[in-house]
Amino acid sequence: MPDLAGEYDVVVVGAGNAASCAALAAREHGARVVMLEAAPLDDCGGNSRYTAGVMRVVFNDADDLAQFIPDLTADEKRDVDFGAYTEAQFFDDMGRITQYRCDPELTEILVKRSHPTLVWMSRKGVRFNAAYGRQSFKVNGRVKFWGGLACEAWGGGPGLVDNLHKAAAREGIEILYETAAQSLIQDELGAVCGVRVKRKGERFDLRAQSVVLACGGFESNAEMRARYLGPSWDLAKVRGTRYNTGLGLRMALDAGAQPYGHWSGCHAVGWDQNAPAFGDLAVGDNFQKHSYPLGIMVNANGERFVDEGADFRNYTYAKYGAVVLAQPGMFAWQIFDQKVIGMLRDEYRIKQMTKVRADTLEQLVQKLDGVEPTRCLAEIDAYNRAVQTQVPFNPSVKDGRGTVGLRVPKSNWANTLDQGPFEAYAVTCGVTFTFGGVKVSSDAAVEDTGGNVIPGLFAAGEMVGGLFFHNYPGGTGLTSGAVFGRIAGTSAGTHARRA
Repeated sequence: MPDLAGEYDVVVVGAGNAASCAALAAREHGARVVMLEAAPLDDCGGNSRYTAGVMRVVFNDADDLAQFIPDLTADEKRDVDFGAYTEAQFFDDMGRITQYRCDPELTEILVKRSHPTLVWMSRKGVRFNAAYGRQSFKVNGRVKFWGGLACEAWGGGPGLVDNLHKAAAREGIEILYETAAQSLIQDELGAVCGVRVKRKGERFDLRAQSVVLACGGFESNAEMRARYLGPSWDLAKVRGTRYNTGLGLRMALDAGAQPYGHWSGCHAVGWDQNAPAFGDLAVGDNFQKHSYPLGIMVNANGERFVDEGADFRNYTYAKYGAVVLAQPGMFAWQIFDQKVIGMLRDEYRIKQMTKVRADTLEQLVQKLDGVEPTRCLAEIDAYNRAVQTQVPFNPSVKDGRGTVGLRVPKSNWANTLDQGPFEAYAVTCGVTFTFGGVKVSSDAAVEDTGGNVIPGLFAAGEMVGGLFFHNYPGGTGLTSGAVFGRIAGTSAGTHARRA
């Protein structure tokens, strides 16, 4: 077995966004740091690599964005309506979306440290750009951002991970690939002093003064999904990595950590019905289908089952996957007509998708595999008659263009389906990450069931419980990972220095 005892001060379990930020922050405090990555090199970075890289951050104007998007031009600052996303708006979204269950202290940390953390990441070499392709529409000839999201990592999730890993290499942080943590090592007083590791068939102990767990939730573990999320969740597809199996959570709980947050909840979206069981890096997050506010969704009975325009997509997409999973056959079809097809997001233009097209609605419903066509045609007809066409359509605001008299209303962006050719896309449920985690202090130290800090143990990313309940404001996951990753690394590095 390799003898690596004493080589490191801080062991970071994981190699995604949160783990990398933790490693970089620990290194700032003089710690010798290693990151443990269960995946091979070509699939490293956890769920972060599979994301679009969009990050929710507080900003008051374009100049605030320019602090971490230095390539933002003077023309962009003048001509693009970036709007603003204030601390008050971020707090309000976190409360409203989680039904006011989010932990107040953790939420305050997330909101107030979002902007300085992205500035810090930029200084480490992470590149950001304005998220034009996903978060803006052209209204009256001017690009306008909507939903509070204005920035994304350059190159999406892969670009984010690659830049973080380059920063780690520059600062002498080693990454051990195909190296899975198995359990925590604790001394006789319960302090964490290392990790038991399995690497390419060999098992050994890796000792350190501090350990940061930043290795994701249990979304890739079908058994744990069924146990905690409920029936049929073992059948859901996984949007990202196959390596987030909940092992970090089990290690923490075995060490006495307090479970915290919404263990029966998760981030789950509409995902192509015939996508593979786990994420495909060649396609990235493009199996998602998130333009449903512009059309309607029907189930196997041919019926609408959800208000597609209840809110901006950023605030509904992470919960509607669960709604789709609950439908007969665990699928739905999204239907659009020519008035909006040109506005659909880029993921509707890839080759790997389940799509049908027809000149008439009568022809279209016959092509919707698994759907009762007669009932579906009647549903579309009733929907068309209920649309308030006298209200102007504006996709960049909640326009109030809804329906009247339907069992399931559509509150905004309701357009009649009457201009062919028509297109429809089949979706099922894709799990992104689970909401249940462990309790951490304001310093990202893991607390035990008695509310006491477990010495030497810190957590970040999906491991942190208490932020998300029932739903999720889009773009918050990567920001949370970076914020608490930086805090966890700082705390771990400080703890190691004092040890």
